[in-house]
Amino acid sequence: MHAATDHLLRLFLERVEPVVPLVALWAHGSLAAGDYQPGRSDLDLIAVLDEPVTMEQWRRIKAVHRGIDSPLAAKLHCSYMARQELADLGAEHVTWAHEQIFRRPVTAVTRRELHQGARVLSGPPPAGLLPEVSDQELSDFVRADLRDYWLEKTRGRRRWLRDIWVDLGMVTVARATVTLRDGRLISKREALDVLAELGAPEVVVAGVRARRYDTPAPVLSRFRRGRLARAFIRSAILKALSETPA
Repeated sequence: MHAATDHLLRLFLERVEPVVPLVALWAHGSLAAGDYQPGRSDLDLIAVLDEPVTMEQWRRIKAVHRGIDSPLAAKLHCSYMARQELADLGAEHVTWAHEQIFRRPVTAVTRRELHQGARVLSGPPPAGLLPEVSDQELSDFVRADLRDYWLEKTRGRRRWLRDIWVDLGMVTVARATVTLRDGRLISKREALDVLAELGAPEVVVAGVRARRYDTPAPVLSRFRRGRLARAFIRSAILKALSETPA
């Protein structure tokens, strides 16, 4: 574990425990999958609570996140799930992410990640506490995410001039394709290899790899990169949706 990251997680647990009725705290995503890149990867956490968040706890949660003095604090995201809402895939949970607080569901992908290899920071593991998602529920979510969110995002051009959209879009479409095709989840590192199999532009994939793993970066204008990435992501989504059963 990266020393500064380990310190941040211990500090967060120490400060959040007195604020909410904490049952368990789990990490998922890159941190749990062994693909964590300090300063680049998000710290994705799930806090299970014994009861729903009250308005007073809402304010105290905000204060905890805003009060952490660490260069990695902006990367720490946490959803607060009440024990009695764990089985409801559509329930919206209090979430701190991107330095703001709001409500959103904990997706089928996140739930599957937790069961496949959560990093337990406090309390019991997900097995026996968090209901598992079925293969159909996982597939339905991935298809809807590609069709209703990512495909719509390829209609515009301006956002694809930004690193974050290119990097996340390329990785997401590769991971989603594997999930729909094989029923399994893969890491972001694995997704970069899959992109080559899918016929993604090599120069765009090399740029994504460089920004995540600090490898040599290709010379490519952001305008051409955005055009190539957008065209590939759109075609890959349409192909994935057409080749896998609904």
